[in-house]
Formats: sequence, structure tokens, C-alpha cells
Amino acid sequence: MSNPMLSKLSEQEYLHGELSSEIRHEYVDGEVYAMAGAGEAHNLIAGNIFAKLRDFVRGGSCRVFISDMKLHVQTWKAYYYPDILVTCDPTDNHSHFKERPSMVVEVLSPGTESTDRREKMLAYRTLSSLKEYVLVATDKQQVEIYRRDEHNEWQLAAVRTDEPLFLESVGASLMLDEIYEDVRLEHLARTSRRVSAESMMANAEFDAAEDDPGAY
Repeated sequence: MSNPMLSKLSEQEYLHGELSSEIRHEYVDGEVYAMAGAGEAHNLIAGNIFAKLRDFVRGGSCRVFISDMKLHVQTWKAYYYPDILVTCDPTDNHSHFKERPSMVVEVLSPGTESTDRREKMLAYRTLSSLKEYVLVATDKQQVEIYRRDEHNEWQLAAVRTDEPLFLESVGASLMLDEIYEDVRLEHLARTSRRVSAESMMANAEFDAAEDDPGAY
């Protein structure tokens, strides 16, 4: 999320504004944050997961939503836009947001990963209906499933590349190759390494400037 674009709005003001806004915003306790667009890998991965889940739940009580459906977290006074959410509660029927998801999926990107791993993970865990929180990497084949156990504790389930990814909340099984279909991981890895190298060079130059202020 970016810096706050507007100061202290009520929930109703936010929801009304989102109906006509050309840009999506997330809302946390009166503050509104504009959302940046996603890259190719992010879109492909989210689309692949949505397509597979939609096939699994078709004809049943669960419904799958992608990117444009808000998730209301009441205890945080927040509205987020998860990449994918699944709700199986027939009473969770508001047309513009959901409140009782069984599963939430966030596709990680450099600009959102820290928020997905910290703020959103803490917020989503307050939802009593949530059974699984899934984080999907975009630069390598890696999926993390945080699953609520019978003691209301959250456990991390490891996913190996040669094993199916089983999502208990919806009874769906996916392979990593299906999730990453058409995603150019080698290109992303090279880009990631290049960005990392440039960052290291910039840090080295900054350190040198601190050691010798007259050098710049």
C-alpha cells in the first residue's frame, strides 16, 4: 500500500467512494490507501489459482472471488482487496464485500510482501471463519499455507514441488505447475538478482559517502 491518500473517512464514506472510484483503495481505521497495479506474473498466478478453484467449487456452496472483492475485517475497522478469497457461508452475501471467508490467498510482490506477511496476516487471523491463509511467491515456485488447527493455533504447512497442494478449506488439490503455468520464473529470477545487485551497489556508495563526506 502507498501513503494515505485521504485522511479519516468513515466506513460508509469509503464504501460510497469506492463505488465510483477508478482506482481501488484499501481502508484501515479511517485511512485510505491507493493500490498499485500488479505485474504479469502476479496476474497469471492469481488467474491460474482462481480458475482451478472455480472448477472445484462449481455447483457447491462455496464461492471464489478474485482481486476486486473487498474483505471486511471488523476488528481492525479495515477493508482489504485480497488476490483471492473463498467464502462458503451462504449468509456472507453482501454484494461489495465479504466478511466470513474460509480461505484467503495473497500473491506476493516486492511492494506488498511485508504487508501481506505482517499487517494482513494479523488482521485476517481475527476472522473466526478463516481456516487457511495462503501466500504465493512470484519469483520462484513456493507456496506457504498457514492453517488453523483444532486448538485455534496457526500452523505452517510446507509444500514440496513434487506434491499436490491440498487446500482443506475447500477440498481442492492443485499442483505447483498448475499455479505457475505460463509464468517465466527464470526471467523473474534474473530481474530479482539484478535489482538486488543494484541495491547492494547503492548501499555501498551510500556507506562510502558516510565514511568520506567530501567524496560527493
